[in-house]
Amino acid sequence: MLPETSSSSSGLISGHRRSKMATHMSRCRTWSRVQRFGIAAYRKYSSGGAYPNISLSSPLPGIPKPVFASVDGQEKYETKITTLENGLKVASQNKFGQFCTVGILVNSGSRHEAKYPSGIAHFVEKLAFSSTAQYGSKDEILLTLEKHGGICDCQTSRDTTMYAVSAEVKGLDTVVSLLSDAVLQPRLLDEEIEMTRMAVRFELEDLNMRPDPEPLLTEMIHAAAYRGNTVGLPRFCPVDNVDKIDKMVLHSYLRNYFCPERMVLAGVGIEHEQLVECARKYLLDMKPVWGTSAVANVDLSVAQYTGGIVKMEKDMSDVSLGPTPIPELTHIMIGLESCSFLEDDFIPFAVLNMMMGGGGSFSAGGPGKGMFTRLYLNVLNRHHWMYNATSYHHSYEDSGLLCIHASADPRQVREMVEIITREFIQMAGSPGEMELERAKTQLKSMLMMNLESRPVIFEDVGRQVLSTGKRKLPHELCDLISNVTASDIKRVTTKMLRSKPAVAALGDLTELPSYEHIQAALSSKDGRLPRMYRLFR
Repeated sequence: MLPETSSSSSGLISGHRRSKMATHMSRCRTWSRVQRFGIAAYRKYSSGGAYPNISLSSPLPGIPKPVFASVDGQEKYETKITTLENGLKVASQNKFGQFCTVGILVNSGSRHEAKYPSGIAHFVEKLAFSSTAQYGSKDEILLTLEKHGGICDCQTSRDTTMYAVSAEVKGLDTVVSLLSDAVLQPRLLDEEIEMTRMAVRFELEDLNMRPDPEPLLTEMIHAAAYRGNTVGLPRFCPVDNVDKIDKMVLHSYLRNYFCPERMVLAGVGIEHEQLVECARKYLLDMKPVWGTSAVANVDLSVAQYTGGIVKMEKDMSDVSLGPTPIPELTHIMIGLESCSFLEDDFIPFAVLNMMMGGGGSFSAGGPGKGMFTRLYLNVLNRHHWMYNATSYHHSYEDSGLLCIHASADPRQVREMVEIITREFIQMAGSPGEMELERAKTQLKSMLMMNLESRPVIFEDVGRQVLSTGKRKLPHELCDLISNVTASDIKRVTTKMLRSKPAVAALGDLTELPSYEHIQAALSSKDGRLPRMYRLFR
């Protein structure tokens, strides 16, 4: 580490500091030579002879040949799946390292709450890893995991509840025992439920106050796209329901959805046989605290895409206080129905989403510099007054939603909406060869880089096995991405543009065009909004 330096107004370093730095730099150069050529080679050339000019592709003199880890055949990285007698699936993926990530995924989420007060999944997430039949409190669970260098977490989404633990491999028995207890034997004490109510209220307040409106807009666009059904039901507990959810309501819901046939025990970094053995020991005959019931009460509704608009008038002038406050913005999200992740068109839609891309206007070097997605080049690069233009793709087992989120000054909302509708219409044209190849390469690299992380592999294994009963390996997905053609992109876009738009709007909405005008723009050839003539502005 360099010694601390203080520079004067002229930017020069004092002589004493300079000498210390020079000595340090000299030592660094010496050590780098030792590293490059090996100690023996360094001694040879340090007597005054010139260093050899060695290319980077040639082995360095004096350095032993490296030995790399390797796998023998495909079976080493295959995902192994076993179904137990009670219907529970056990899936595992081997991976080098002394740590593992193990968890239970349940086919249960906010989309299944049609017969219940909305918000149960939100409560389940907050109550996870509290006191159980075996552990007296959350602190006891955390101390048990700490002995194995472990951490735990629970996340719920619209269709999945996921309990996960990362810990040392040698603690696998304890981890599976703890997971079984946390999922099937929670005590749900009155004081824990009351604390959860406080946490949920705080989160709802925070959701409405935070400068980043993306989670709130995502809620609104789903409510608009699937009005009152399945994935359109609220993911966060509505304020009116916070006091309605108690132990009896939770047990009634868990009895129907937390059953072995709707669960997967997934693990990454462990031997499959070892995980199956632990599953048999702790999950095969474990009776849940709420009792068992027939699976007849499970909501099997298919998502019904409706389209529509959800608006929220809100003063956004003071969302971010401080020396550099965020200016007052109006946020718009426009979406169209795509497809489910079980359909073949899912991959072309993923490529299309990557091709649109986008982001905020505060990228390094300014919008469009070195960034080749359409929303950077066509939107942020050409319209300096737009603060954000980002594409999102939400996909579920029976439907999907491709949407664009944009932000701008409230006075320019109409122009911003027209720019976004124009981008949707232009998706139906054939993409250029270079543009398509770049999007495919970007998608593949993102997929492979994400799958270097053990928790991400765990989630991928668990979700795929939960929804399809098997797992497509990364190289299979890469092959599917490579096979996407320009005609595929054109076909899926043309199909998507036939659906009614879903619109979410947040902020000052004085200049927001009507829903009918947005729908007309998406049905036109050029994406332009119908002209409006006014005597007074």
